[in-house]
This record gives sequence, C-alpha cells and structure tokens, in this order.
Amino acid sequence: MSAIDQLFDRLRIAGRKAFMPFVTAGDPDMAFSAEVIREVVARGSSLCELGIPYSNPIADGPVIQASYLRALNRKIKLGAILDMVGRITPDLAAPIVTMISYATIYRHGLPRYIADAKAAGVAGAIVPDLPVEESETLAEICRSEDFSLIRLITPTTPRERAVRIAEHTTGFIYYVSVTGITGERTELPQEIVDNVGWLREQTPLPICIGFGISRPEHVRMLAPVADGLIVGSAIVRRVAQVAEKPREKVLAEIGEYVAELLTAMEA
Repeated sequence: MSAIDQLFDRLRIAGRKAFMPFVTAGDPDMAFSAEVIREVVARGSSLCELGIPYSNPIADGPVIQASYLRALNRKIKLGAILDMVGRITPDLAAPIVTMISYATIYRHGLPRYIADAKAAGVAGAIVPDLPVEESETLAEICRSEDFSLIRLITPTTPRERAVRIAEHTTGFIYYVSVTGITGERTELPQEIVDNVGWLREQTPLPICIGFGISRPEHVRMLAPVADGLIVGSAIVRRVAQVAEKPREKVLAEIGEYVAELLTAMEA
C-alpha cells in the first residue's frame, strides 16, 4: 500500500476527512515554502499538495499562475525543490503529493523522477496535462513503486470517461468542483454534491474535491460528501502578502485560516 492509501485507511477508521492545502514550491523562496508546509501540517492538515512551478499551467487561475511566475523568476529548479522536501518530510506528520507537469517529469526522466521524488519522501503526483490514454508508461512505474498517480475528473468529464479515469487512478481522485480555472469563489454549485455522489458509486477510491474552496461554508457544504478537501488559491494569496507583511505574521495568518477551515470540517 502506498502512503496515501495508508493515510485514507487511517482517516476512514477514525471517521475523519482529509484536509489538503496547496503550496507553491519556491514562492517567495524555498525556506518559506518549507515553513508554510510545516505550519499547515502542525495545524492539522492530513496531507499537502506541492505545486512544482512551470510556465504554462493549464488549469490554474491568476493567483497560482502569479506564484509560479515568481518562483520561476527566481530560477527555482526541480532538484532544489526535492532537496527541500527531503529535509522536511522525515519530521512531517503528513504525506506530500506534487502537482507537476508531465513535461517536467519527462525532461527529468520518468523512472528517475519517481525514484528521486520517493527518496525525498513524496508519496504521489497529480499530473494535470497527462491524458489517461497516454499515461500507461508512467502509471506502470508508479504501480511498481507504490507511488500514487492521482487523476482529475471535472464536471464536464463524460461519465463513461470518468469511470475509465477512476479505474486508472491510485491514491485518490481529485474532483474539480467547478468548470474553469482555480481561484477563490463566493459560491460553489450545488450539483457538486450530486456529481460526487454518483462518482462514489463507481469507485472505491477516496474522492477529494478542489478548486474554488475558500470559505467555512464551502467546507461545511462539501465535507459530508467528500473524503477530503483541497484549498489552494486562498493560501497562495496569503503567501504573496510577504511582500508587504513580516513573514511571521503571514505564517500565523495562514495557520489561523487553516485552523478555521478544519474547525468547519469537523463541525
């Protein structure tokens, strides 16, 4: 079993849901990324999604795009990111999964990326630009290494295709809550509940919902039907405030925000 499988088994037994913050690696620098990860895990997050910056993100809104650009302008490299992850994972009470472009994996080398990521303590990867039809080579390597290959299903994914994607997913399914790009929303569509309910009947895998979640009322709406919730832009936006505020204050505000959402999840 992969580390992600073990995590969701523990959460299921405990009757709890996963909370997964998203952090952009290297924004504003690697040291602060490590501090943010430690802070959100210390506040009770179950796992953490680490965005590996690349120049052409296909589903990210302006907040995350800007964070990727800031990191790329600092010449952040994959090796340095994995070095940072490797330093913090031995003491981290939560798995890390990467949100990474297939182009980045391909340039690094598929077997080498999985080996290097595992050595750093990474438990899985979300590869948004890799269609299921073209993923068997990477999927086979991941299976052989107990490394989760997490796939996305969206509201516009045809149901037959959604079932196929689920059959080729390991770890958990990332269900995209809204049509469009990442970013904070004031409201989320009610049909998410029905869509996730249908998907749950098709697969035994945990289903985590992301995109647009930013408020306690979103968490209270979705936690009953999800196995986990993913929050990205609201955290990345707060990280960007280090340009105007002391780092310690920004870190505390991120921790308090995560604690607020966790309280809503457990209500």
